[in-house]
Amino acid sequence: MSKIYISIAAVALLASCGGKQEAPQQKAPPPVSVTVITVKDTTAVVHDEYPATVTALNEIKLTAQVNGYITGVFFKDGDKVRKGQRLYSIDQQVYNANLQQAQANQQVQETNLMKAQKDADRYHELQKHDAIATQQVDYADAALEAAKKQVAASKAGVSAVRANVGFAVITAPFTGTIGISGVKKGTAVVAGQTILNTVSTDDPIAVDVNIDQKEIFRFTQLQQQKTGPGDSTFTLAFGADTYSETGKIYLIDRAVDPQTGTIKTRLVFPNKKGMLKSGMNGTLRVAGNNKATSVLIPFKAVTEQLGEYFTYVVGDSSKVTQRKVEIGQQLGGNVIIRSGLKSGEKIVVEGVQNLRQGSVITTALPAAQAQKK
Repeated sequence: MSKIYISIAAVALLASCGGKQEAPQQKAPPPVSVTVITVKDTTAVVHDEYPATVTALNEIKLTAQVNGYITGVFFKDGDKVRKGQRLYSIDQQVYNANLQQAQANQQVQETNLMKAQKDADRYHELQKHDAIATQQVDYADAALEAAKKQVAASKAGVSAVRANVGFAVITAPFTGTIGISGVKKGTAVVAGQTILNTVSTDDPIAVDVNIDQKEIFRFTQLQQQKTGPGDSTFTLAFGADTYSETGKIYLIDRAVDPQTGTIKTRLVFPNKKGMLKSGMNGTLRVAGNNKATSVLIPFKAVTEQLGEYFTYVVGDSSKVTQRKVEIGQQLGGNVIIRSGLKSGEKIVVEGVQNLRQGSVITTALPAAQAQKK
C-alpha cells in the first residue's frame, strides 16, 4: 500500500511542476499603415473672414405725425423715390378748418392791437396838455402791451395749425427706395404710432462687421491706404457665391464694446444692380499680405477635440506625436495653419483615425492592399 501512495505522490509532483509555465509576453501592436507628407510653405492668398450684415447707409421709418385717414398713396411699392416727392396724404379737412379759425383769431387780435395803439397814442397826446390822468395813460400802455402779446400768441397758433396741415402730406426725406406700404387708402392712422413705410438708400450700401480690438491698428491702416478700382482687399461672400463688387472701409466706430472686446467697422459696396438687400447676412473676406508665406496642409490631416485642432507629427523611430495647431482659412480641401507646424516637418494625412499618441507608423501598404495592386 505504501508503494502505491508514493507513486501517486510522485505523479502529482511531476504534474504540478509541469504546470508552472512562464506567461507569454504581450507583442507590440503592428505599425499603423498611414500616408505621410512633408509640410511646405505656400504663397497662397490668405483671407480673414468675419460675419457680416448688410445694412442701409441711410434709413428712416415714415410715421404719421397727425391723426386722420389716408386719402392718397402716390407711389408703387419698391419704387425709387426722390427727396421731397409726395408719398402719402392724410385727410386735411379738420386741419384746414382749424387753420381758418386760427387765422380769423389772428385778425381779431390784430384789430384789437390797432385800437389799443390808437388809444395809447391819444392818451399820450392828452397827457402832454395835462388833460388826462397819468393812471389812464398807464392803463392804455398796459392794454397796448397785452394786445401785442395776444397778436404774437395768435400768430403762434396759426403756425402750429399750419404745421399740422403740412404734416398731413408725407414726403420722401431723401432719395432712395421705398418699401411695401403698411397702410392703404382709407386706413386710420395715429400720430406718432402708425408706421407708414420705410425709405432707405441702397447704392452704395453698407456692410457691418465686428472686429477684435487687436485688429484696430490693421484696419485703420487699411482705411487710410489709397485703393484703386481693381483693389480686392475686401470681398463679400454668401455661401459659395462671391459678390462681384469689392468694398472699402467707410468708418470705424468711436469706441470698443467693453463686454465683447470688439469694435464695429462699416464698409461700403457698390450696389447698382440692387443685388444686396438690407438685413442680408454674409461673410466679409479681408485679403492678407500676398507676399507672406503660410503653411498649407490637407484639411483631412486635422482632427478636432473639444474645439481645439490637432495633427499627428512624425518623429524619431516612426512614432507620431499629437500636436495642437491653430487653423486659418480653408481653401478647398486644404487649410492654412497659422501656428503649430513649420516647413520640413512630416505629418500624417491618411489613417489618422487609427492613431494615438506614440503610435508607430509605416508608410508601406498592408499585405491585402498590396496584393490588390
